[in-house]
Amino acid sequence: MTQGKKTRIRVRSSLSSYVGDLLIPPMRNRISDVLNDESVLFINLTDVLINDTEHSAFVALNKNQIESVIQLD
Repeated sequence: MTQGKKTRIRVRSSLSSYVGDLLIPPMRNRISDVLNDESVLFINLTDVLINDTEHSAFVALNKNQIESVIQLD
């Protein structure tokens, strides 16, 4: 099992909205720590709802395409 804290977030890009689970690694405490990590170009979401209609088990989002992030839980 991967260690870390799982949190539910809503991510908006210019074309789509994604609601999914983000795993925050053990050495990080906040979503912003994951987003500001310059060594990682993508964030990985699991159990994702795309545009409130389509479900996907996994989505990798380019951090440069993200317009906003909201924590849901």
